[in-house]
Amino acid sequence: MTHLRLWRFDVPAATEERFVEAYCADGDWARLFGSAEGFLKTELWRESDGAYVTADYWRTREDFERFQSALGVAYRALDTELEGISGTEVFLGAFDLVT
Repeated sequence: MTHLRLWRFDVPAATEERFVEAYCADGDWARLFGSAEGFLKTELWRESDGAYVTADYWRTREDFERFQSALGVAYRALDTELEGISGTEVFLGAFDLVT
């Protein structure tokens, strides 16, 4: 099974370069996630209106929850460090692949 988590961001032009560095497939978030068992990959998508969507793939929802339990402090620290570069962010949802 695959677990997918989607976020949408309206990024200010002034922080767009740093945002892409942090949220791309080998960026800050992907490196943190990659330290956890069950993380598969992160993708960064750009909509025609300039908004971005991140797609974080995990083997299972439980793997993501274990990551949150084990590395929640590091997650919150990175979130605080990157605060302000992502502009408006909206959690679009968590999805499990139907097979």
